[in-house]
Amino acid sequence: MLETGMQAPDFTLPDKEGVERKLSDFRGKKVVIYFYSKDNTSGCTRQAQAFAALYDEFKATGAEVIGISKDSAASHLRFAEKHSLPFVLLSDPERQAIEAYGVWQEKKLYGKVSMGVVRTTFILDENGVILRIMSKVKPDANAADALEFLKTL
Repeated sequence: MLETGMQAPDFTLPDKEGVERKLSDFRGKKVVIYFYSKDNTSGCTRQAQAFAALYDEFKATGAEVIGISKDSAASHLRFAEKHSLPFVLLSDPERQAIEAYGVWQEKKLYGKVSMGVVRTTFILDENGVILRIMSKVKPDANAADALEFLKTL
């Protein structure tokens, strides 16, 4: 179980263009990693649009935004183009990062129990240390809440 103060697990995943990206490539910047369920679903789209709307403000705090889901790189590319998403989207179909960060969990939807990604955001410092874990976040408030936290640093 990850906790604040711990080193975030490194990973190597393809971005929306299929280019392999490592978390360690972002050393020297604060990083906001948000895990979400699926491209083009209503909640995940609203969440991504909120991060996009505030992206310049995230950059002004010295932070990079990374969205991760199980969707393919091709799906991420279509999603990013359709919604003008300026930040990094990483594809994790094998759940490498999803499981390392502990966000693959049992979920209940309309009484049905299944396994899936629980919407969670991690804020890391410039050295990859976890500063904050935001669990079961609300799609519409997640980006603003993460930005507000970064502004307090």
